[in-house]
Amino acid sequence: MGRLSRAQAQERNRAKVLAAARGEFAEHGFRDAKVDGIAQRAGLTRGAVYSNFPGKRALYFAVLADLAERAPEPPHPEPGRTAREALGLLARAWVTRLPLADVGEQHGMARLGMYLLPEVLAEERTRRPFAQLMKVDAILLGLALEGLRPSGAPAGSLVRVAEAVLTTLHGANQLAAAAPGFIEPFNVVSACEQLAGLDLHDWWPPAHVITQVRETDEPWSPPRALDAVRGEPALLAGDGVVAVLGLHRLEAVEEAVRAAPPGTRVTAVVVTGDPDELAPLARLAVAELCRCLRQAFPPSAWPRVQVVFDESGALAAAAGLPAVSDGTEAAVRIEADRIVACADGRGACHAVTSALTAASGAMGAGAAVDADAAVDADTGPPPESRTPGGRPPGDRGRSGRTPAGPSGRPALG
Repeated sequence: MGRLSRAQAQERNRAKVLAAARGEFAEHGFRDAKVDGIAQRAGLTRGAVYSNFPGKRALYFAVLADLAERAPEPPHPEPGRTAREALGLLARAWVTRLPLADVGEQHGMARLGMYLLPEVLAEERTRRPFAQLMKVDAILLGLALEGLRPSGAPAGSLVRVAEAVLTTLHGANQLAAAAPGFIEPFNVVSACEQLAGLDLHDWWPPAHVITQVRETDEPWSPPRALDAVRGEPALLAGDGVVAVLGLHRLEAVEEAVRAAPPGTRVTAVVVTGDPDELAPLARLAVAELCRCLRQAFPPSAWPRVQVVFDESGALAAAAGLPAVSDGTEAAVRIEADRIVACADGRGACHAVTSALTAASGAMGAGAAVDADAAVDADTGPPPESRTPGGRPPGDRGRSGRTPAGPSGRPALG
């Protein structure tokens, strides 16, 4: 075997550290786990651990994200055909991960995630991104529920219903860890099914566009990336809208989806100024939901948005953003593998997609006018509608003047 490159060696060491940390956290819990113990399990130095992860919490988030993304998906049951059925299947997939009350172990793999929310709550720098991640999960689930709406049913947003479902499921997580035996999983499933009929009078308020759209013509050559919603390579070639969103602006993805014309491919590129710690937290939050969503909803109802995590910033750079932060909000419109429009700043997602909608509407109206003109040119007005001189009403004739009215000015009728 040839000598490993520096990048390969670093990747191998990172995998060793993740595996060692998973064992250390499972055995001792997050609070009592030691970085020295992780290094010893990995056969590496303490410095090697810190060269891959800035701290124990970042390592903990990375372990949970890795488990969520790599967890084998069981054979999918028949997906739900109604919102009630789908939410029941979603809840069933969710509660299978809850720790069992009759297992006496204090830690273990089933309880590995019980320290997540306490660590999120520890600092504002983790609380604020987590709040936005929950909003994204609610948007994804709400869009999936809307995809199962019966034909003829009133249109409207179901994001608030999704928020109620996620509140129930995350609450079950916390109580299963804090009060073993209190949660009855089948009751959680039934509660989520009942929420399908909840009417919260939800609606989506159009954003106040602050940012102006700028026309451009730049090449679009994105790197390969994974769509976290579908768990497969993202479709980045071809036409569509790409929104680059920092962890403080993730909810703007709904503005892009709602304002875009039907059938438009919308991709949310998630970026952060702290990729070592916050990117794994973001991957975890989306992976936990989407793994269950794929089991519960038919592909036809999956949200019409892709979510891509851009920890290196390469995809953002391809969209014309060499530097990003947690407050980033930018959007570009892609046509024929070229960036043809862009906007940067609050309201950018709505500005770019609403401009696309306006352009599509103008093209449709123009096509209709052209079609009407073509019909008129082919057929002309019926003979009885022509003037005595043989011209259609209002025809200016060869002189280019409209016949005069009684006052000598051109007739208005």
